[in-house]
Amino acid sequence: MQCRHRSNCTTSLVSLSFQRPNKSIKINSKLSLMATLYVTHHPDDFRSLLPLIAAEFNPSSRPRVLTENPPGSLNARCRPTLVLGTGGPDSVLCGSTAVSWYLAFQGKRVGSDLKQQSQVWQWLSFAENELMPVSCAVLHQSSRAELMRVLKVLDQALAPRTYLVGESITVADMAVAASLEQSDRKAVTNVTRWFTTCINQPQFLNVLGEVKLSLAGLMLSFQNLVSGAPKTEAQLKKEAKKREKLEKFQQKKEMEKKAKPEKKELGVITYNIQTPLGEKKDVVSSLPDSYSPQYVEAAWYSWWEKQGFFKPEYGRNISEENPKGVFMMCIPPPNVTGSLHLGHALTNSIWFLCDILLCFMLIIVFVCPAATIWAETALFRRSGNGRTSEKGDRIYHQLRKLGSSLDWDRACFTMDDKLSYAVQEAFIRLHEEGVIYRSKRLVNWSCTLNSAISDIEVDKKELTGRTLLPVPGYKEKVEFGVLVSFAYKVVDSDEEVVVATTRIETMLGDTAVAVHPADPRYQHLKGKMVLHPFSDSKMPIVFDDFVDMSFGTGAVKITPAHDHNDYEVGVRHNLPFINILDESGLLINVPPPFLGMKRFEARKAVLQALKDRGQFKETKDNPMVVPVCSRSKDIVEPLLKPQWYVSCTDMGKQAADAVREGRLKIIPDHHLKTWFNWMDNIRDWCISRQLWWGHRIPAYFVTVDDPSVNQGEDIDGHYWVSGRSEEEARAKAAKRFNVSTDKITLKQDEDVLDTWFSSGIFPFSIFGWPNENQDLNVFYPGTLLETGHDILFFWVARMVMMGLKLTGKLPFKEVYLHAVVRDAHGRKMSKSLGNVIDPLDVISGISLEGLHAQLMESNLDPLEAEKAKQGQKSDYPSGIPECGTDALRFALCAYTSQGRDINLDVNRILGYRFFCNKLWNAVKFTMKTLGDNFVPSAKAQLSGEESVSDRWILSRLSAAVSLCDAAFKAYDFPTITTSIYNFWLYELCDVYLESVKPVFSKAEDDSVSQQQAGVCRQTLYTCLEVGLRLLSPLMPFVTEELYQRLPRRQPESDPPSICITSYPEREEFCWNSEEVDRDMEFIMTVVKTIRSLRADYNLVKARADCYLQCSDSETASMVQKYSLQIETLSYSQAVVPLTSNQAVPQGCAVAIASDRCTVNLLLKGLIDVEKEVSKLKTKKSDLEKQMEKLREKMMKSDYVKKVPVKVQEQDAEKLRQSQTELEKVNEAIENFLKMM
Repeated sequence: MQCRHRSNCTTSLVSLSFQRPNKSIKINSKLSLMATLYVTHHPDDFRSLLPLIAAEFNPSSRPRVLTENPPGSLNARCRPTLVLGTGGPDSVLCGSTAVSWYLAFQGKRVGSDLKQQSQVWQWLSFAENELMPVSCAVLHQSSRAELMRVLKVLDQALAPRTYLVGESITVADMAVAASLEQSDRKAVTNVTRWFTTCINQPQFLNVLGEVKLSLAGLMLSFQNLVSGAPKTEAQLKKEAKKREKLEKFQQKKEMEKKAKPEKKELGVITYNIQTPLGEKKDVVSSLPDSYSPQYVEAAWYSWWEKQGFFKPEYGRNISEENPKGVFMMCIPPPNVTGSLHLGHALTNSIWFLCDILLCFMLIIVFVCPAATIWAETALFRRSGNGRTSEKGDRIYHQLRKLGSSLDWDRACFTMDDKLSYAVQEAFIRLHEEGVIYRSKRLVNWSCTLNSAISDIEVDKKELTGRTLLPVPGYKEKVEFGVLVSFAYKVVDSDEEVVVATTRIETMLGDTAVAVHPADPRYQHLKGKMVLHPFSDSKMPIVFDDFVDMSFGTGAVKITPAHDHNDYEVGVRHNLPFINILDESGLLINVPPPFLGMKRFEARKAVLQALKDRGQFKETKDNPMVVPVCSRSKDIVEPLLKPQWYVSCTDMGKQAADAVREGRLKIIPDHHLKTWFNWMDNIRDWCISRQLWWGHRIPAYFVTVDDPSVNQGEDIDGHYWVSGRSEEEARAKAAKRFNVSTDKITLKQDEDVLDTWFSSGIFPFSIFGWPNENQDLNVFYPGTLLETGHDILFFWVARMVMMGLKLTGKLPFKEVYLHAVVRDAHGRKMSKSLGNVIDPLDVISGISLEGLHAQLMESNLDPLEAEKAKQGQKSDYPSGIPECGTDALRFALCAYTSQGRDINLDVNRILGYRFFCNKLWNAVKFTMKTLGDNFVPSAKAQLSGEESVSDRWILSRLSAAVSLCDAAFKAYDFPTITTSIYNFWLYELCDVYLESVKPVFSKAEDDSVSQQQAGVCRQTLYTCLEVGLRLLSPLMPFVTEELYQRLPRRQPESDPPSICITSYPEREEFCWNSEEVDRDMEFIMTVVKTIRSLRADYNLVKARADCYLQCSDSETASMVQKYSLQIETLSYSQAVVPLTSNQAVPQGCAVAIASDRCTVNLLLKGLIDVEKEVSKLKTKKSDLEKQMEKLREKMMKSDYVKKVPVKVQEQDAEKLRQSQTELEKVNEAIENFLKMM
C-alpha cells in the first residue's frame, strides 16, 4: 500500500494511488444551489478526493464543484472548502476531514449511533496519524516493514467484517481506502478484499473511474476529475519523469515475478472411493494434503439420513414423556415456483444452530436429547406439473447440500391431502363462526395476472419526480411522478374548484370533491355541486377531516372505487362507487371516446380532453410511490371486487396481548413496536386469489328454485355456504332457506385461497390437525420459530392468530427474526439486478459465463437481463469461487447480528474456506503428534501435571464454551462464530500448537519429557475434540470428517457421529483461570513486541538473543516461567530475564513492551550495520529537510495573521511528530554505531 501526500493545506488527507484509463470523469451531474465545494486542480493534490467521494453518497444534495480559490470574503483560502447557503461566518467548512464528515453525515455515512460514530472517528484518526505517515514514507525500505505492521492491524480488524464500522460503507472506509494502493496481497488478504469492495462501489467509481491496483502507485491525474487549468510545462516534465520511473519499476517487478514460481491455486480434490448411498464414508484412508469442500462434503449426508440421526425417534420412544421437556420448530416454507437463494440459506443455517443450541441447553432439551430435531418443508405441488416437481426436487437438493437436519420422512407439501383437508376445515370452521365473510372492497389487483395479490407481492417503487416506466402490454413507457391540476366548475356559478391527481384517468370515476370542514376558502360552497366535464353528472362538495388544507388548493377529488382513502370517504358520505376498470385494465362505465381504452392510453386522452375544454391548469413533478406487482412488474390498481375476508380485530388483539403478557417472546425486541402497530391497527384480511393453482375455496353460491325465495347477489353472504363436500353444502343451503335439497343449485367459488392462509395453519396442519394423533399431541405447540423480519406480519402474525383461534394455543413460545440478506452494496436481492445468489453456486463455485447463462434461462426481459449481466460482471468479474457448505453456513451466522439488513460479501465467505483449511492442517498435525497408539483419557479433566501452556489453552477452551453457551441462549450468533474462530485460529493454532512443538521434539529425551509430552497430547486431544463439537452446528461436514479421524474416549458408548454428540456445556469444562489468562496476555504482548522488532530489522531466519528487562522481581519470575513459550513464539535464540539494575549487552535494539518490561534484541553480528546506518542517515536527512521547510513556513512574518488557527495547530503537530521521529532515528543510529 502506498500514499501520495501534500502537506501544504488545512489537513492531512490520505489519498489513493492507482492506475486508471485516461478518460474524463464527470464529478457532478446535478448541481446543488445550496452548497459549493472548492477543490484544487493541481494534478498532485489529493486533498479533495475524500470529500468528492463522500458527496457521492448523497446525490440529492450533492454540492457543485469549483476548481478555484474560495472568495476572499470567506476567509478560507485553502481547499477543500465547503460553502453552505450564502456563506455566512458559520456556513464555511475548511479542511478535508471537516468537509468530508459533513458530507458523509448528510448521506448517513457516519455510523448509525453514537458508538459507531466514535468508531468512525477512531478510524479517521488511524488513517491520518498511523497509516498516512508510513504510507508516505514507503519508498524507504525501513518504512515498508512499518507499513506492513500497520496494514496487518487493519487486516486483523477486517477479518470478521466487511466494512470497518457497521454493515455499510462509512466515511471511515472512504478515508482509509483513500490512503491505500495495492501491495502484498498475500500478507493482507482481508484488506485487499475490503479495498476491492470499496473501490468498486458506484460512488467511488463516479469519482475515481476504474481503479487498477498497482505496486508503483501511479499518481491520479486530478484534472480528469474536475475541470481546471491546463498543465504547465514543468508539470508535464514532472509527470514524464514519473512515468519513466514507473516503467523501470514495473520492469523490475516483472523480472522478480518471472524469477519466483507462481503460487498454486487451491486445487479441487474429490472423494473417489466407491461408497454405496447411505453407507458410512471411508475414514481409514489418510486425509488429503489440503482441505477441499468436494472431498469433505461427499457421502456424509446420505449416511446421516439413513442412520436416522435427524429423526426425533432416534434413541427414544416419543410416546414416553421426557422430563427435560420437548422442543419443536418448523422452517419457513419456501416457494416451490423458484429456488432457494441466500436468504433461505440463512434461515436454514440459523435453524441448524437453533437445533443444536436448544438440543443441549440445560433449560430446554429436545424430545431426543442426542438427536437433532426435524422440521417440515411446505412446498406447493400440483399433480401433473413437471415444473413444480422439478423445482421441488431442486429445493430438496439445496436443503440437503446446506446440511439441514430435516426429518425427510415427515416432509410434506401444502397441497398434500393431509394439509389440504386442514385448510378446508379451517375455512369452514371460521366461516361458520362468522370470522370469514364475503364483502366487496378494494383489493390490490394485477391486470396482467388477472388476480388480487397480497401486500407482500407489491413492491413500492419510489420516484423523485417525472419518470417513464415500462408497463406490460404497452409499447411505450408510461409517465409517472407528475401531479396534474385541473378545475371542476361549480354548478350555477362562475366559480371553479381546482384539484390535483397523479392518476388523471381516474377522474372518470370521480363522484365528489372533498375539502376540510375548517377551511375558510370553501365555507360558502357547503351544499354546492360541481359538474363532471365528460359525463355531465353533478357531484357534491363534501367536508371531511381527512383533507390536508395545506396541500395544494386544499380540495381533493374523490374516486371511491379506485383509491383506498377515497373508499373510506365514500363510505362515510354514502357516495356512488363507479368502477371504471375491468380485470384487464380496460375502461368501462365511462362515456365515449374513453370507453374500452387501455388505462394508460386513457391517461393521455383525458389530459388532452381537459386541455381542449380549458379546464387543465398545470403539470409538475411530484415525488411519489408507485405500487408494482413483484411477479408481473405491472402497476397495481386498487379495484373493487367481491372477495372473502377474515375478520382480524379480535384475533389481532389476542396476538398483541400474548406478547404484552410475555406468553410470546419476539427477539430482537426492537421489532415489538412493529408488532404492536400492526396488531393494534389490523385490518381485515382478503384471502381470495384469482389463480389457477392453490386451495380452491370450499364455498358455494346458492340459487334457490322457489318463488318464495328472492334471488341473491354475489356480495350477499347469506347466499353463500361452505362445506367439506357439495352434498354437505347443499344440505346446509336447504336448511337455511327451508326448502328441499332438489331446489338448491350450487356453484363453487372459482377463486383459491391466499397462500398465507395455508401457511398460517402450518404449525399444526403438518401434524394432522384437526385429527387427534401422537405427533400433534407431542410436538404441538412448538417452541421456536425462526424467520426473516420482513414476513413478521404476513406469516408470523397470522400463525399466531390462527393458532390461538383454531387450537386455543400459541403455535410457539419464541420468535427469532433474522436480518434480510442484501448484496455487498446493501441492495435487496433482485433478479433484475443480477445479484440473486443460489447457495449452490457459492458452495460449488460458478464462472461468470455460468451466471450469465442462468439469467438467460430466467424470465427477465432483454433489457433487464443485460442490466443484470452488467451487475454480475461488476460484482463477480471472475465468477464465484468454490467456498463449500461449511464456509457458507459459518459466514451467514457470522453476519446474523440482530439488525435489519445483512450486506453479504462472497469474498468474506471465501475467507472462511481458508479457515477450514487451517482446521484441516491443525487436525492433521495433531493426528501426527498423537501417534497411532494414543488413547485419550475416559473423561476430559485436569490431571494436575499440565504446563502453563496447557492450563492457558484449557482456560481459553473453557471461555469459548461459556461464550457459546451464553450466546446461543441470547441468539447472538456473531459472538458464537467470533468465539470459535478466535479459539481455533488465534489461540489454538497461532499460539498453543506453536508453543508445544519443542515439547514433542524433546519427548524421547527422558522420562520427564515423555510424561510432559503425554499430558500435552491429552490437552491437545481435548481441545480438538471439544473444539470440533463447538463448531459442528456451524460446519457439520468438515467437523464430521475430522471428528471421525480422532480416537474415542469410550469407543463402545460414544455416539457414532458428531452431529448427535452432546454440545459442550460450561459445567463440564470449568477450567477458566483469570490469572493464567492475564499472565499469558502479558506474555503475548512481549512476544508481539519482539516480533515487531524482528520485522523492523528484517530478521527473517536468524534467531537473536532476547534480554527482557523487568521492572520488578515478580515480572522477572513470570518471564522466567514462560521463557520457553516466549522463545518459541518469538523465534528467539534465548530469552534472558533481567531486573532493572542488571546491565543489558551492547548492540541491542530496544522496544518497550509495557511499563513492566522492556525488550532488548541483540542484533550485533546478525545484520549489516553499515547498510542500516546508511539508510537511517538518508531518512534523517529527509526528515531534517521537511522540518526545515516547515519551520521556514512558520517563521514567515504574515504566517500567524494569514494562516487559519487550525492549520497552524496542524503544522505544529506535524513538526512535533517529525521531531519525535527524528529522535527515534538518531537513537537507532546511536544503537547501531555501538555495534560497529
